[in-house]
Amino acid sequence: MTDKLKTEGKFTYAESGEGPTIIVLHGLMGALSNFESTFNYFSKNSYNVLIPELPLYTLPLIKTNVKNLAKFLKEFMEFKNLDKAILLGNSLGGHIGLYFTKYYQEKVKALVLTGSSGLYEEAMGDSFPKRGNYEYIKEKTRGVFYDPEIGTKEMVDSVFEIVNDRTSVIRTLAIAKSAIRHNMANDLPKMKQPTCLIWGKQDIVTPPEVAKDFNKLLPNSDLFWIDKCGHAAMMEKPQEFNQILKDWFTVRKL
Repeated sequence: MTDKLKTEGKFTYAESGEGPTIIVLHGLMGALSNFESTFNYFSKNSYNVLIPELPLYTLPLIKTNVKNLAKFLKEFMEFKNLDKAILLGNSLGGHIGLYFTKYYQEKVKALVLTGSSGLYEEAMGDSFPKRGNYEYIKEKTRGVFYDPEIGTKEMVDSVFEIVNDRTSVIRTLAIAKSAIRHNMANDLPKMKQPTCLIWGKQDIVTPPEVAKDFNKLLPNSDLFWIDKCGHAAMMEKPQEFNQILKDWFTVRKL
């Protein structure tokens, strides 16, 4: 998706389509390209889709947390003159969307969460990040998918590069600790927005029990399962993911 990126001021993002706005929020180790199928599908089906690059590794260390990433989203919406948007997030991206919704409910038309953190998640392991061990990183990266072949060499190389850069490691751990601190359980019942939960049945990072808890705690939520699918449904089962979301948008008149 690098050919679709543009930089304006401090924001780098991809944008395409016309219609109601969907802002896509990527995860901690996730690239914008993880959402390429969703970006292309909905931008061609009457939606304006934006994917901003989140400043995971460029914020000052003291500000590298969920709170300031949500603040970045607010600034991005102001920059794009957006009063309201549908927020679609995977993993940490979902958590940022939830934290943003806690403080700016009037700016959130609906939420779409897939493999979202915010309640509970398994880290890459107690010894993460294990610097220098390529095979370990390969195993953990591919392990988030039901079909490990989805974890390409390019993806493994990207994660390996992150965990072998001291600055990136420190920020990764800072964000992970921030995610644990900012547990959303007490806030979710107050979020009245229509919420679509799309979950891989074989997600080992945010297991099915997490999806069920989200469904119980979010008062206006619908839960959909995708079988033979891990933590990133929009990557592993893109056609099924897009169809579920399209149908949900139709039912909810979004």
